[in-house]
Amino acid sequence: MAEGTDTPTVILSHAAAALRESPFDDISYRSLGDAVGVSERTVYRHFPTRSHLLEGVAGWIESTVFPLPPFVTIPEFREASRARFAAFDASPAFAFVCARAASISPTGEPEPSYFTRVLVAMLATNYPSVNGRDLRRVAATLRYFASAQFWARMRTGFDMSAPAIGDVFERTASQVLGDLVGVTEADRAAERASG
Repeated sequence: MAEGTDTPTVILSHAAAALRESPFDDISYRSLGDAVGVSERTVYRHFPTRSHLLEGVAGWIESTVFPLPPFVTIPEFREASRARFAAFDASPAFAFVCARAASISPTGEPEPSYFTRVLVAMLATNYPSVNGRDLRRVAATLRYFASAQFWARMRTGFDMSAPAIGDVFERTASQVLGDLVGVTEADRAAERASG
């Protein structure tokens, strides 16, 4: 491995590449170390458990393969989520790894993710009279319904494609946003017009 290279990132990129040929459970720490040019111990130092490795690979995949398109408004968020569902359909093996990682116990920081903070900020801008706790609750709901985990459940449980999953997402988002306390009738009309 070249000097100055970020070892954890290289390990994660090699793990993601290995997913093209093997299921996650068949990827060994030894094979990752060999592919990266480090010892198996080094891989363990950066990812002490399989859960840490899975979470890391999923994060790497989400940021490189499935980045959420930028958004500021609620209609832009809806469109970004639909685009992401299409990306999940295009690379289902990677999307299922992200969904699996979301279903394990968290190993990372208890801080809200960047995605959650962006959703809260977007909601606070659109619904300034709603309290912070409700904004975080709605943001968490929207985050789940825009996730690989939701996509995987709809894909495997109901054999839905990205457009159909996007329709379910739209109905759910409309319901959740429509139930916000302090939402005016003008806000609801704008939501219906955009969706």
